[in-house]
Amino acid sequence: MMIINPVLKGFNPDPSAVKVGNTVYIAVSTFQWVPGVRIYQTQDLVNYEYCTDVLIHSDFRGNPKDCSIWAPQLSYVDDEFYLLYTEVISTNRPFKDGHNYLIKSKDIKGPWSEPIYLNSSGFDPSMYHEKDKSYILNCIWDYRMTTPNKSAGIIMQEYSREKQKLIGEPIKIFNGTNAAKTEAPHLYKINDYYYLITAEGGTGVDHQVTLCRSKALYGPYEVDPNTPLLTSKEDKTLPLQCAGHGSLIMFENRWYMYHLVTRPLLKDYAVLGRETAIQELVMTKDFWLKLKSTDNKPLLKIESPYQTTSQFKHYFKDDFSTNKLHHEWNMLAYYDSSIFNQSNQGLEITSKESLQSLFDVSLIGKRLTTTNFYAETAIKFNPTHFNQMAGMGLYLNVENFFYAYITYDEIIGKCVRYFKKEQNVFHLYETKTPIEGEVVIKIITDNHMINVYINHMKQDIEENITFLSGGFTGTYIFLSTHDLNTFKGSKATFKYFVYDELK
Repeated sequence: MMIINPVLKGFNPDPSAVKVGNTVYIAVSTFQWVPGVRIYQTQDLVNYEYCTDVLIHSDFRGNPKDCSIWAPQLSYVDDEFYLLYTEVISTNRPFKDGHNYLIKSKDIKGPWSEPIYLNSSGFDPSMYHEKDKSYILNCIWDYRMTTPNKSAGIIMQEYSREKQKLIGEPIKIFNGTNAAKTEAPHLYKINDYYYLITAEGGTGVDHQVTLCRSKALYGPYEVDPNTPLLTSKEDKTLPLQCAGHGSLIMFENRWYMYHLVTRPLLKDYAVLGRETAIQELVMTKDFWLKLKSTDNKPLLKIESPYQTTSQFKHYFKDDFSTNKLHHEWNMLAYYDSSIFNQSNQGLEITSKESLQSLFDVSLIGKRLTTTNFYAETAIKFNPTHFNQMAGMGLYLNVENFFYAYITYDEIIGKCVRYFKKEQNVFHLYETKTPIEGEVVIKIITDNHMINVYINHMKQDIEENITFLSGGFTGTYIFLSTHDLNTFKGSKATFKYFVYDELK
């Protein structure tokens, strides 16, 4: 049996894994989507399932695109889970405003403690435990550097679990290599060595995993002479690109590394965003970790430790008949339960602001897991003004989205219209589809093209999905309601939602 990469398809970046008992837990970044921090679980490395969401009551309203929750890190000590994360407020150079926090829980599914503030000196914090002591690592940001990226290495500081605060002074333990942009530190003790893994080169096409080691906790750390441990940068034809940001586990006496990748369309367009993959590692005779394969490139398939059949479910249907939104759904910036009402009639969404708002958007979104998919919903909505909208679309971030929506036109009345925003430039399509009553909207993408069907009739709308790429996030399929005349002024009912991958 083979493990097929990526193991977490769609927008699931910056994996951090910890094994507790027979279960491996993987936390991933969520950025502007809430709940903040998603955790998956597996017991065979082949099949992965949703475990829990952590920062349920996050409020990221007003944060710019590509900000909010970055690079969570999971660890486990003394029968307790620790989760570290950065909340980034601004990435405008030369500064980077972000704050590092720690929460903990006896149970992976919570309840989790209130956040404990750590520091604001950098991002990608992680925790290392040894005997009765713990240490916090993060990259250090130096605004004085003349390069665009100002990651100046990795610092470490002791953390008192008893006092629940950092103690002593931070010490720089690693300056990084010429690959630069040193971040995402993870520290492991294996036999006589401390192994420090970092991400370098930036999270784009030059991304890599760098490995170094020392026999002393605070160093000095020597870089693996065969660095990088993992990268895609030397071969732009690989199906898995941007490989980096590694996290180690031992499973069935074998070393594995989770890491992020992209699967770009036409070599350049990572519509799905950064996903999670896994590689097997081996220890060399001179005590360096390396990929089990013959080089340092990410593989699409690796050998499974078990003869297990993959049970990945690509089909999703929601009739909204329960009293709680399904965990497949995320919200933008903030979850206001008062605007989502589920019943046997479907999901009623009360309107708020437009899709370009950084504050209050009445929207639920599901990660795309492929760029060839089928999505369908049926909507009851009776607008009386062009500023009233309800529909389904594709959303990358506040500057890049596509929307097929029911609205009102002064000449033809109720109709479906279409717009997109690409690189923050708005385009309203001239096409108007007159409609009555309940409306079925389908979005089907195939061979990179977005196709729209209204009441099962194909519309004169074709858009290349590749514009929904770039930045730190991935594309979602979404349902939303808007009223730009009156805040919470309109309601639309979504009878069901169906999503399936096309072969």
